[in-house]
Amino acid sequence: MYKVLMEYFFLLKESLFSPVCSNTYSKINMAAELSTSINIKEPRWDQSTFVGRAKHFFTVTDPRNVLLTNEQLAHAHKIITDYRQGVVSPGLTEDELWRAKYVFDSAFHPDTGEKMILIGRMSAQVPMNMTITGCMMTFYKTTPAVVLWQWINQSFNAIVNYTNRSGDAPITVNQLGTAYVSATTGAVATALGLNALTKHVSPLIGRFVPFAAVAAANCINIPLMRQRELQHGIPITDENDNRLGQSTKAAQQAISQVVVSRILMASPGMAIPPFLMNHLEKKAFLKKFPWMSAPIQVGLVGFCLVFATPLCCALFPQKSSMSVSRLEAELQEKIRANHPGVERVYFNKGL
Repeated sequence: MYKVLMEYFFLLKESLFSPVCSNTYSKINMAAELSTSINIKEPRWDQSTFVGRAKHFFTVTDPRNVLLTNEQLAHAHKIITDYRQGVVSPGLTEDELWRAKYVFDSAFHPDTGEKMILIGRMSAQVPMNMTITGCMMTFYKTTPAVVLWQWINQSFNAIVNYTNRSGDAPITVNQLGTAYVSATTGAVATALGLNALTKHVSPLIGRFVPFAAVAAANCINIPLMRQRELQHGIPITDENDNRLGQSTKAAQQAISQVVVSRILMASPGMAIPPFLMNHLEKKAFLKKFPWMSAPIQVGLVGFCLVFATPLCCALFPQKSSMSVSRLEAELQEKIRANHPGVERVYFNKGL
């Protein structure tokens, strides 16, 4: 963990002094044109290891990516699109290519290629979640406050889950509306029920109600928002990205992994601050300035999320896989008949 964090700070320092996709990088190694053999379909770091995935997601979830302009995104899109077609932009260095790839990946869906909704991008997770979670944990004592912030949180989660879904099949407005209403109602009901149960216990325990509600809601929200994948499957490929079909079994594994990582992602930011705030609110400073409670809690949550978000995204490979023998029987037969050498299939699990 220490190694991952130190390498992250090094990457952060490097990128702070390097404008996004600009031509001001060092040109020391520009004597020869950049090779077109770099595999930018895959992340820069080895995704078979947790450390490699952590480096990848520290870059993907970098909150500064939400500040990128349309021109910067278009420039990165052009660099990557051209490179995939064997065209290298004049003067392009390998570092610039990888930076462009991560700018591209932060804004464009890996399956559909569409530009993602700004607040649905993984780079928006930290600023959005720290604000919403901090307020959920500050204003948890009254029913109107619980309803308001749980509704805001689940609305945001619905956008994130839809934006980062796996596969390229569209979801209808009716499906989207049903999933949103069901997930939001379930989350609010869970929060209110838990609040009622904890009214006569320690105030410290009451502070954990938002976390319990969020954990329960993730188990409702994510499968509902991605129900089409569970019904019709998600695209599966061989190791060379040749499409083999659609699998509901792969969708079940993908969504289960996302639910686990989302719950663990929320854990530090919703488990550590309650203890600190319970202690701080007994001090003279917050008694004198009670309005400072919300910004302090938001800041604590944000600090936790800066690290929890990429590290929990890294728990499972983005390009997940499973044995052919675990697929649906019909799909197994089809693959063994048409692709006899394939033993494992691969798919984008979503985020």
